[in-house]
Amino acid sequence: MQAFYSDHFVLPLPVGHRFPMPKYRLLRERIESQPAFRLREAEPASEGELALAHDPGYIAAVVQGSLSAAAQREIGFPWSERMVERSRRSVGATIGAARAALAEGVAANLAGGTHHAGADKGGGYCVFNDAAVAARLMQAEWHRRHPPGTPGLRVAVIDLDVHQGNGTAAIFRDDPTVFTLSLHGAKNFPFRKETSDLDVELPDGCTDEPYLEALDAALAELWRRHAGQPPGLVFYLAGADPHEGDRLGRLKISSAGLAERDRRVFDACRERGIPVAVSMAGGYGHDIAVTVDVQQRTLEEALASWRQWQWNNARHVAPTAA
Repeated sequence: MQAFYSDHFVLPLPVGHRFPMPKYRLLRERIESQPAFRLREAEPASEGELALAHDPGYIAAVVQGSLSAAAQREIGFPWSERMVERSRRSVGATIGAARAALAEGVAANLAGGTHHAGADKGGGYCVFNDAAVAARLMQAEWHRRHPPGTPGLRVAVIDLDVHQGNGTAAIFRDDPTVFTLSLHGAKNFPFRKETSDLDVELPDGCTDEPYLEALDAALAELWRRHAGQPPGLVFYLAGADPHEGDRLGRLKISSAGLAERDRRVFDACRERGIPVAVSMAGGYGHDIAVTVDVQQRTLEEALASWRQWQWNNARHVAPTAA
């Protein structure tokens, strides 16, 4: 299974900054010895690709370093050339994962899930919205590969980060070809939420059983609304921050509960023949090793689903005559 990374581009954050930058390197190191994962360093997204989801003026301000102090505070990172490069490569990793998923069924970005970035601004440690850019680019490439009159590529974003995907919801507010689903803490950041196509709000302290019940109901509603035209690609934001040990999550989901969450998403998509590009999204554990454990299990569930895709495909290949 292909997995894309960009952790070599580390931000020069001030001492004491609460963003857990080392988790990306630690996750890559966990899986790089496993031959089943084909690690790929992400290419940077071009300014033209970013413009599929972002205002050119905002892109220029990020790239040229002219973001205002207020804009940098909203993002949560001070501007630097490394911030720009990392942000572009995080988008590039999701682009790579989306292309690989369309070819092989499942692929991963070992970072990504920057769902608070809107068309003209960043926020919540998110500079550019990787899923939004990749969704628009996959739709454009689909059109180029198919003859005129072919139905376009429909996309679903299944956002299970503990924080609402407000930037994604805003970008796709008037786009019927992209369905946004967000399952998140009702009282958590962002405190002014956007309207997704399907929002499911959870109370503080939510535990495994009600969480999984809410997920099942949300997925059932997603499939019901797409009974006639199912999505051809899913972007799955598998946040580790609903975990009971997360500093910012406010929910009480166990590690086993999150692994079951991942399994249900991958199984539901595979059963319908829908490729999945998964990104790690948020995770701010009191113990960073626990966050990396959760994300590693997400990748193991992704790998299990990818293997099932390969097995299913092999069954449908006619044997070659002797």
